[in-house]
Amino acid sequence: MAATVVDPQLILKLARPGPRYTSYPTVPVWTTSVDSDVYRERLAAADVLDRPLSLYFHVPFCRERCHYCGCNVVITGRQEKADRYIDYLIREVDMALELMPNRRRVDQIHLGGGTPTFLDEPQLLRLLAAIDERFNLVSDAELALEVDPRVTTREQLALLRGFGFNRLSIGVQDFTPEVQRAVGRVQEVELTEALYDYARHLGYSGVNFDLIYGLPLQEETAYRKTVETVLRLRPDRVAMFSYAHVPWIHPQQKRYDAEPRPGPLDKIALFLQARQQFFEAGYVAIGMDHFALPSDELAVARMQGRLYRNFQGYTPRETGDTIAFGASAISDVADSYTQSIKPLSAYYQSLDAGRFPIERGWLLTAEDLLRRETIQQLMCNFTADLEALAARHGCSAEQAFSAQLQPLDELEALGLIKRDGWQIEVREIGQILVRNVAMVFDAHLSSAPPERPTFSQTV
Repeated sequence: MAATVVDPQLILKLARPGPRYTSYPTVPVWTTSVDSDVYRERLAAADVLDRPLSLYFHVPFCRERCHYCGCNVVITGRQEKADRYIDYLIREVDMALELMPNRRRVDQIHLGGGTPTFLDEPQLLRLLAAIDERFNLVSDAELALEVDPRVTTREQLALLRGFGFNRLSIGVQDFTPEVQRAVGRVQEVELTEALYDYARHLGYSGVNFDLIYGLPLQEETAYRKTVETVLRLRPDRVAMFSYAHVPWIHPQQKRYDAEPRPGPLDKIALFLQARQQFFEAGYVAIGMDHFALPSDELAVARMQGRLYRNFQGYTPRETGDTIAFGASAISDVADSYTQSIKPLSAYYQSLDAGRFPIERGWLLTAEDLLRRETIQQLMCNFTADLEALAARHGCSAEQAFSAQLQPLDELEALGLIKRDGWQIEVREIGQILVRNVAMVFDAHLSSAPPERPTFSQTV
């Protein structure tokens, strides 16, 4: 697949801070009024729904902090800390299942972090056994986890594969030694390749590499070599994320202030160069910053217009309820979002008191549900039939979207979309800037820019 020539200056002109829309409404507008009691009600309401569940388990532990990281992590070398955490994970699962005795059928499990393979083999076995005792996995369930090649052993991969895990997301970020030293994540190509090869040997059917562009010391020639190495290994999928420098949110990023980082135009050039490399190697664009081999089920779903997205990423399966366990974990249950408390001490105290450790959340209105589906269609499949979407939600397109017509016309004039009545098609440059398109439909997004951006640039 060949890409058309994209003008970096136009991308720079149009890029602005905006949500990634892993949810709608996005997390900053959620409220603390959605608490443990509300979550209990939502779990009970979800018990009557006849559809599989997705489960997410957050393992926050890491032995070292990568300086760019924006995840909720606990840095420790004490393995025994994870024993207590698993105790509470299981307790939280049991509390949820008391309210959902009829919802045990699971078609997705995701272990995220942190570093899930911080857990040693006995700890992994205990967690997996608890899951196996409490849930029924469908025969073609998707079981995925995130791994760091620096701490993941062959024995762990084999154990997880034996349980049924079939997808891996391997953190790479950049293979350039100077960049790795600058960001605090030294990870040789040989180490990553050995783990990747063994995962293939074990039969993991889907392997994703995570890359980041915009890191300190990155430049086009070296980043091209990183992408060439990735293409030589040929993972099924690649996620290429934009580094967001927000030290007021993640203080560890302050250490980058002394290191040269790519300027806005250079950063866009890194992305466009890598994007072209993936296209020339036969990969298909998935959403705004992911790529997949044409044979991968994500690419097939994208071509058939049935791609979905949730907090765990893109998926070919229609997203239903996701129950998330662990500190900072986010659930999407019965038209509600909830996020758990981040500090482990508060997480433990809440469960000790018999309360779910909910920090904040949101109950979706009828309008939210319509706009969520619209944004997901645009973000995943680059098209939206506003008339059909509105009809599914019991209203007309004119009632729901008349305020969006002028900004949509402006996007069309810029070449981001093509509009035929209420039918929208996102064009190639718009696919790169699809967050800009999605923002038109965000009724919760303030028009006034904050003093310090909450979101990263759209490219």
